[in-house]
Amino acid sequence: MFDALLKAGGSLYHCPELPAVAAAWSKLAQNHRLLLLPGGGPFTHQVRVADAHFQLSDSAAHWMAILGMDQFAYLLADLIPQAVLVRDLAAAAGACAAGRLAVVAPSALLQELDPLPHCWQITSDSVAAWLAGYADIRLLVLLKSVAGVYQSNEQDIPTTLLRRVSQQTLTGEGVVDPCFGQLLPPAANCWIIDGRLPGRLVELLASGQTLGTQVVEP
Repeated sequence: MFDALLKAGGSLYHCPELPAVAAAWSKLAQNHRLLLLPGGGPFTHQVRVADAHFQLSDSAAHWMAILGMDQFAYLLADLIPQAVLVRDLAAAAGACAAGRLAVVAPSALLQELDPLPHCWQITSDSVAAWLAGYADIRLLVLLKSVAGVYQSNEQDIPTTLLRRVSQQTLTGEGVVDPCFGQLLPPAANCWIIDGRLPGRLVELLASGQTLGTQVVEP
């Protein structure tokens, strides 16, 4: 039903390139059936601030953070030309059939199914891994503000871009949350690439390869 699930990292909110990147995503959606799931960005960060101040219950913090993803979804749907804000897979399929980018506001679907633990170990990356399995999407692309996963030297300075990493290494490096590997479907092809450079996403969708880090099974 869908060619790829794109997870837009919350850090992209702060990138001045975001409007140009958004236009590139819209163009790609004309030829590829794409879902775009936003991270929480500054919206979910404010939930962490509130949690630290008020010691929120796990469930309150969880749903507030998910609603933060909804807020970023509204922003992106407004920013991306011809994008459609969707809350379920049927609406997403309709948007894709019309050659438009489906931007997922996930709260309604997650509240209906409630498939994930209510804790800060679950971030939007794990939501993306779960959604890839639920919608049977074979390509998951994590769009971040880095080129991929880096190997660090003895001074803990990132030096070498790793072209392939295992799920365990990915979680151990703190690039994704601890639950991501458990939720990522075994059949999923997962990549981490620089979301600020849409040419890399274009290349990945066209050829199956690009400059970035591919996540592989152990």
